[in-house]
Amino acid sequence: MAGREFERLTFMQDYTRVVSPIIDVISLDNFAYLAASADLRGGFDWSLHFKWEQIPIEQKLSRTDPTQSIRTPVIAGGIFVINKSWFNHLGKYDIQMDIWGGENFELSFRVWMCGGSLEIVPCSRVGHVFRKRHPYDFPEGNALTYIKNTKRTAEVWMDEYKQYYYEARPSAIGKSFGSIADRVEQRRKLNCKSFQWYLENVYPELKVPEKELIPGIIKQGANCLESQGQDTAGNSLAGIGSCKGSVNNPVATQEWIFSDPLIRQQDKCLSITSFSTGSQVTVEACNQKDGRQKWKMKGSFIQHFVSGLCLENESSRLVTNICQSDILGQQWELLQAT
Repeated sequence: MAGREFERLTFMQDYTRVVSPIIDVISLDNFAYLAASADLRGGFDWSLHFKWEQIPIEQKLSRTDPTQSIRTPVIAGGIFVINKSWFNHLGKYDIQMDIWGGENFELSFRVWMCGGSLEIVPCSRVGHVFRKRHPYDFPEGNALTYIKNTKRTAEVWMDEYKQYYYEARPSAIGKSFGSIADRVEQRRKLNCKSFQWYLENVYPELKVPEKELIPGIIKQGANCLESQGQDTAGNSLAGIGSCKGSVNNPVATQEWIFSDPLIRQQDKCLSITSFSTGSQVTVEACNQKDGRQKWKMKGSFIQHFVSGLCLENESSRLVTNICQSDILGQQWELLQAT
């Protein structure tokens, strides 16, 4: 079966796929046709500014057929094919958005997070004349209109990550954006996934801005959490040892960075070998997606995010056990450098 026929058949079989063409440029000055690269997909930054970007190298290497569709985090908007019933089921367009801009992000997030997918079909090309200015009026100005539309998107779909939108676009703070109650309710009814899921599974290349990370030590009395040698299986172990140096100048093996949810030491992170009680605690190459490496400070506990167990010094051996406030081996103090 030819690639183009296969793509068409696949689209007909899966009504949740939303497909977009490669958008070529038709010159505004002389109508010359300029073909765009077939290795691009839609992307964006935290200000919700759309951009074309190269597909990830691993995706490029896995494509054995140049006609194969390209997964894309977002589409440019306006030029796409979607099943009408699926479009209606998802809630159509947000009718409180004004004129132009931002609707492509809202629809893209909604499609991915509510059970669908977005793809660019290389065999489909549409030429577009990009104007130098908008052909319609913006009563409140195009910048303010774009802010309103993207702010609605951020408030409905980006969950706690909307803080990075406001950091990247501070002019949106305090601006009116209308009621989003019906859109929030629509998301609830559709049982859509979280924006964290979207970042982890659809657009992991969009890096979450790191807060200023301050190194420090993790103490328990006169002892400190430290990385140690390897066990017989070759795992690097975490352990407890007498504190050396000072908070501002600790030895390298006792210096940690709490970059929520990871507890890091350079490129290695605190990890567990299993999610059950008594799990050994190791130091492994950091992997943001690895549930074994996710921790949170809860009072004086260092609690494993997935298992709910607490880090415990059990006779100088680090394990995870059921959290109990009367066990001194589970009491930790995080001291950061000044």
